Amino acid sequence: MEKATAVANPNIAFVKYWGKTDEELNLPANPSLSMNLAALTTVTTVEFRRDLPADLVTVDDRPLAGPALARVLAHLDRVRALAGIDHKAWVASRNDFPAGTGLASSASAFAALSLAATRAAGLWLDEAALSQLARLGSGSACRSVPAGFCLWEGEDDETSYARQVAPAEHWNLTDVVAIVSREHKPVGSHDGHSLAPGSPFYAARLAAVPGWLADAGRGIRQRNLDLLGPAAEADALAMHGVMLTSQPPLLYWEGGTLAVLKAVPDWRREGLDVYFTMDAGPNVHCLCLAATAAEVEGRLRRLGVPEVVVSGPGQGVRLVDHYLF
Repeated sequence: MEKATAVANPNIAFVKYWGKTDEELNLPANPSLSMNLAALTTVTTVEFRRDLPADLVTVDDRPLAGPALARVLAHLDRVRALAGIDHKAWVASRNDFPAGTGLASSASAFAALSLAATRAAGLWLDEAALSQLARLGSGSACRSVPAGFCLWEGEDDETSYARQVAPAEHWNLTDVVAIVSREHKPVGSHDGHSLAPGSPFYAARLAAVPGWLADAGRGIRQRNLDLLGPAAEADALAMHGVMLTSQPPLLYWEGGTLAVLKAVPDWRREGLDVYFTMDAGPNVHCLCLAATAAEVEGRLRRLGVPEVVVSGPGQGVRLVDHYLF
């Protein structure tokens, strides 16, 4: 057995997945399209050891517990089954951004864990197989495996994984993230997905996704924000509409969230080319070109947003030669 460290970026989906056709396999109800975020990272070191009586998992130097720990242990069991080993694992993971706030921390976490754990177990998986494995830990993690802009589609376990549609250097699209809250959300995405079919708007959103997906895909290929942006805004609002009308309803927005959502269309009417999108959390992603990112950041700060992160397209999950323990 060897020790391995992997680094992964979370991703922002322009067309989201919300709802599953298979809870156990994390098969999505619709395809999704995303961009990795270079400015945000998760670093994870894994070592399988004969002398460990039980798996040891820390995140940001704190022992993991409860349902989050159970998800990691289940993922380690998948790797052990693939490698034909029964050694317990020492896992340490660190994020440079707040987890559980709608910044896709589980995506980067399980992408990094998948690569570090498989390498530590002596396995070499190709990109498709690694994306497929990461999906079993967290659906959106499959999109953090390839680099740049990624499409996740497929209807069964073998075909459901993410593939790159454009490399990171294809487009200088920038995500200016308005972090209005660092508080951990009360209901995680993993649990929120199961509530989606209870919304009366669930089927309507799924019916609209192919159109948004086509527009967003053309926007990326043509490097056209005015094609991508409206699709991203419409899908984000539709997804939150489903959340708001689930039983029980999910309301992730804070006062700062609404302020940004109202400001972005106003800025666009003033001539600033910027659009918003959101994941399952209170923080808002403002999409613009690199040339206007400083202006968007400045406006967000003047609006009272306490923390802003500016990110271009990121790389795929990768190994590094340093360790967390």
